[in-house]
Parts: sequence; structure tokens; C-alpha cells
Amino acid sequence: MRVITKSTKDWITKIKVNIKRKDDCGDLPLPAYATEGSSGMDLYADVKGQPVIRPGDIKLVSCGVYLSIPHGYEAEIRPRSGLALRHGITLVNTPGTIDSDYRGLVSVILTNLGREDFIVKRGDRIAQMVFKKIAVAELVVIDELDETVRSAGGFGHTGI
Repeated sequence: MRVITKSTKDWITKIKVNIKRKDDCGDLPLPAYATEGSSGMDLYADVKGQPVIRPGDIKLVSCGVYLSIPHGYEAEIRPRSGLALRHGITLVNTPGTIDSDYRGLVSVILTNLGREDFIVKRGDRIAQMVFKKIAVAELVVIDELDETVRSAGGFGHTGI
């Protein structure tokens, strides 16, 4: 058994991401990691009043911030597991992607897969954001692909 002696911080890549608050969002926390081991930063709801997401509804909810993500990175927006488990709240396009050249308002597309109405309150943690390094593919057109054991086996080809 190999024992890792380096601290967690030695294995983490840090990037600087510029952030700007929406004018009326000074009361909301900036996205933040909940614990030292968190890979995702919590995003907070920038809502007026208390909008209701009924079962089956889809709503765009602002997070009240704008980002400048370094070239070569993206931010993936993911559901929060607690909201999914307790209320059936998830993201329609999960993971969502914020490209490095996007400068618009960060918002999430919430949907309610649960059985009861869900009320969104200002400052609720509604999603999480993970920064990822990206690779850019150069496509090469060929006549035949190489063979593998799986080959064209698709959905469910290995059984249940």
C-alpha cells in the first residue's frame, strides 16, 4: 500500500478567475467552496420575491455574477445533490458549460422533477460550479476506424 505524504494543496491546480457582481447583488455571497475538499463552488440564487418551480416546470435563475474564465478552461455547472434528493431539483442541461469567452450573467436552468412545488429564496444555494481544463480536438477524416473489443456495441450491450 502506498501512503501519500503530500498535502491535498500540493495536488491542486489553482487558476485566477475574475468575477463581477450584478449591481443589485451586493447582499449575496460570492461563489464559494463549502469545505476544503469540495470540488464545486456553490452558486446562489439572485431572485426577487420567492418564485415557485412547480413539478415539471423549468425556470432560468440568475446567480448574480459575471465571470472572466481564463482561456483553456471552462466552468461546468452541476446540480446540488441535496436539492436533487430532497426536492427533485436539478438542471435541465447538466452539466451546463460556461465557456472562457462568455461574459454574460451566470444563470442556471432549474427544473422540478419532484412531486411538490419548490420555492426559490434569495441566497439559496442552487447549483455548483467546477472549473475544468479543456482540450481542443483536431478532427482527422479517415476511411476506417480501428477495431476494439466493444466496437459499435451501444446502449446496454453489456447487459443490465
